[in-house]
Amino acid sequence: MTTNNSILKSRLEAERKRLVEELEQLQASASSTDERREGSPFGKREEEAAEALELEKRSVLERRVKEQIAGVEHALHKFDEGTYGFCDSCGQPIDPERLEAIPEASLCIKCKAQQAKNAKGKAPTV
Repeated sequence: MTTNNSILKSRLEAERKRLVEELEQLQASASSTDERREGSPFGKREEEAAEALELEKRSVLERRVKEQIAGVEHALHKFDEGTYGFCDSCGQPIDPERLEAIPEASLCIKCKAQQAKNAKGKAPTV
């Protein structure tokens, strides 16, 4: 493994650690938000709406962090397989500058652009 790849692998491992800690904090904050909002003239409805909004926000954040963890773990798995730095789609080498900017990148620029183009025409999934 080249020095550059060693540095990228270290960055990925540090990012995975950071993301796991962030996910744990999000999950811990979910269990600590049992306090009720009092003193509102709208009473229980406002409380329920606020709690639902907070739950939705936390859920979206957790999902995003889990997706980021999966991407980092995929890149680390590719290191173990010896396929790190090669596009998952076409198998061509990923530009080293792209990997420097986004170490967890699994697609070359051409395939990523094609993926984005294909996704544009589809309805967003909820």
